[in-house]
Amino acid sequence: MLNIQDIRRQFPILSREINGKPLIYLDNAATSQKPQSVIETEGKYYHTLNANVHRGIHTLSQLATEEMELARKKVQKFINAEHDYEVIFTKGTTESINLITYALSNSGTLKEGDEIIISYLEHHSNIVPWQMLCERTGAKLKVIPINGEGTLDLEYLEKSLTEKTKIVSFNYVSNALGIVNPVEEMISLIRKNSAAWIVIDGAQAVPHFKVDVQKMDCDFFVFSGHKMYAPTGTGVLYGKEKILEIMHPFHGGGEMIETCSFDKTTYAGLPFKFEAGTPNIAGNIGLGAAVDFMNAIGHENLQLHENALLEHAQKKLLEIGNLKIYGECALRTGVVSFNLENAGISSDVGMILDKLGIAVRTGHHCTQPLMNFFGIAGTVRASFAVYNTLEEVDILVEGVKKAQRMLS
Repeated sequence: MLNIQDIRRQFPILSREINGKPLIYLDNAATSQKPQSVIETEGKYYHTLNANVHRGIHTLSQLATEEMELARKKVQKFINAEHDYEVIFTKGTTESINLITYALSNSGTLKEGDEIIISYLEHHSNIVPWQMLCERTGAKLKVIPINGEGTLDLEYLEKSLTEKTKIVSFNYVSNALGIVNPVEEMISLIRKNSAAWIVIDGAQAVPHFKVDVQKMDCDFFVFSGHKMYAPTGTGVLYGKEKILEIMHPFHGGGEMIETCSFDKTTYAGLPFKFEAGTPNIAGNIGLGAAVDFMNAIGHENLQLHENALLEHAQKKLLEIGNLKIYGECALRTGVVSFNLENAGISSDVGMILDKLGIAVRTGHHCTQPLMNFFGIAGTVRASFAVYNTLEEVDILVEGVKKAQRMLS
């Protein structure tokens, strides 16, 4: 059994008040709060190690390099990548996907008439970069439809796979609905019917359960650090070595070269070919500390607690009349997304909850096509982390009831 109060004491921000009420932070799908260990690790770098990495023979530079490369190895084990150099540090999921798309176009991998498949459940960061890639290359975009519960139509996916399919990209967990996609089943289906490269957006998966990229057999896996207790501006692109080797860099500049002359530049080996310029050294080291924090809790413990929160929230919210949960019947994790019918827009509910010290996210959650499918402008989204409690869920429910009384 987890001692949630001990865990909560590791998060300084949870002791503050909002509008005279104890903070109840339920916006974890947007960004999670940071434990003291991560905050101290990032501060320690600036206090005791501040130097650039990979570029100096002096002691501070070597120590900083060791710490950042140790963080890379922690991430490697965290997602079970085969090699640490398959872990590319980025600013987050959005940059990771953009890196893939620009590297593919720079490499001439796609041509006019090729096809890219994504799904209706995607965040804008897994839609717009592929649309831009299609504009640059003449490739075509296909979209896997969903049913009324928000689950993907795998029959459509299977029928859409042809020799023209070059990329299939979809999320592991929907940020808007919390739906967990059958990733292993989808990858197996894709492998049987095409030679397409598979990109998995894992931003909402890694905070909630164990991920194994080798077992999954994806070609790319991307996620953000700030959603898993790490500093903002951190993220990861995992790619299989054989694919990363043939891809051209996204950014050019310092660090990513082997040799540079006015006649010709040759690129550094992995992972540095894709890490031009000074990285977010403190943040990347902090990402390693976040991995340590999650490992200390244990993925199974974390998942069981968060599933209990979600189950309790759904049960209590559905006792409220005229409340609709989206994706209610699907396998979900970490998120409950709902609206009060005949009670104004989602932001009205969110503002009332904020007055009660409850932080939720409202709006379209950067998934406008998904909201359009349901015929709504947005939802109220409560999303959970390991430090949340059943008592906080109960306070949320009472806050929603109050909002309903005020807005009806």
